[in-house]
Amino acid sequence: MIPTHPFNDLAGWIEQVAVLPALYRLGLMRWEFLSFGWVLVALYGLAQMLLALGVCMPLERLWPIERGGNARLVWTDIAYTALARIGILPIATFVLFYTAQTWLNGVLVDHGYIPPMLETMIPPLFGHPVLTFFAYALILDFADYWRHRLSHRFSLWYALHAVHHAQRQMTVWSDDRNHILDEIASFTWFMMIGLLIGIPPLQFPILLLALRLVESFSHANIRLHFGRIGERLLVSPRFHRAHHAIGAAGLRSVNYGAVFPFWDMLFGTADFSRDFAPTGDATAPESMASGGYLAQQWAGMRYLMRTLAR
Repeated sequence: MIPTHPFNDLAGWIEQVAVLPALYRLGLMRWEFLSFGWVLVALYGLAQMLLALGVCMPLERLWPIERGGNARLVWTDIAYTALARIGILPIATFVLFYTAQTWLNGVLVDHGYIPPMLETMIPPLFGHPVLTFFAYALILDFADYWRHRLSHRFSLWYALHAVHHAQRQMTVWSDDRNHILDEIASFTWFMMIGLLIGIPPLQFPILLLALRLVESFSHANIRLHFGRIGERLLVSPRFHRAHHAIGAAGLRSVNYGAVFPFWDMLFGTADFSRDFAPTGDATAPESMASGGYLAQQWAGMRYLMRTLAR
């Protein structure tokens, strides 16, 4: 289990002062046993946003790939990040995952089966929580590589994913710029993998937050790469920018890996040659690139309907 004591007191105070009274007034006290975990995960998401604000944004000003830009569009991306990290992610990865795992384990035990655990599948991991945590991260990142690649392979899925690729002004806040249906598909994908390998309920959202921390940095407007060796160990802003490059978006792209580049190297989709290319998807509706949150969401739905009609 990952230690959570730095946030425990604050999470407990927020739960007592705000969350529990709200649940009581809404008649939702049956969820009281999950409220502390939800607040704790939301605090981790808020901490990530503060980290991006205090570390990545100054770096974007010191060594930007592109200067200037539209502040309104950046604020829209910040709204996406707040909604995902403080709202959707804690609910989807703790409340729903905990509920689904409890139900699944109960069904399996009732039928005489042992609930899945990665340590059971790989016995040397027993007694090594750090190695187990890293193994979880590798498996989730491998699954995310294929989720991401499939979202570019099927035109209906890409019609939603295009909301993410329409951004012509990438910053550290661009990672969570996704259509809500695309987010639901992503979290469902991760939840299925998490249930199959038995990730503990509190570790699951922390794992996703850790992976998304790297993803946020890889979207940053920072002229940075990790060198010949480092570029092949961890996804950098230069490596991921090639994935967002104009002409590389759409149903055929490169560099799908979110955290580790070696999935791209293994499956022949790595491209280390592009050097901070302009980004965006010229085929996406203009409102996806320059509209507000609701306009982008509506444009994604219209794009999906047009694609379905074709």
